[in-house]
Amino acid sequence: MRFALVALAVVAGVGCGKEIGDECFVATDCSTSGDRICDPPNNTPGGYCTIQGCDFDTCPEEAVCVRFFTGNFANRDCDPATEDRGTNACSLDELCALVGKCVPRSSEVRYCMRKCNDDSDCRDRYECRDLGLMIEHGGEPVLAPGGLVTESDVEFCAAQP
Repeated sequence: MRFALVALAVVAGVGCGKEIGDECFVATDCSTSGDRICDPPNNTPGGYCTIQGCDFDTCPEEAVCVRFFTGNFANRDCDPATEDRGTNACSLDELCALVGKCVPRSSEVRYCMRKCNDDSDCRDRYECRDLGLMIEHGGEPVLAPGGLVTESDVEFCAAQP
């Protein structure tokens, strides 16, 4: 009986700390099978378990695929609501980001991020990014082809700036 309780405690402990958005220090804190990485504590407070290189339908249930753009851009203005639907301010090798600027597709990096409804769903020093915070601080959900990011889209937990 005692062995069964110890075994149950070990099995229950194995599942802890492996969801997207959980705290980590190294990748094995997120997954021993190598399918998740740890965005280390020097980049995000307490580290962040994630999957890099996701798409709109590939993240686990607790997460959404979010794209970020590396670098600073002072490119042409564009309107994300009309780009590729009547206007084409951006070239074929660019995307129209939520901030209203054309950005190089090569600057895009995608991560699975924990879904949230408000800040209380996120860890300390993280915010639940709604559309306004996405525009202000970065990141936007990757939607199915043809989809537009709106207020009703999935929000995600990201480090507070």
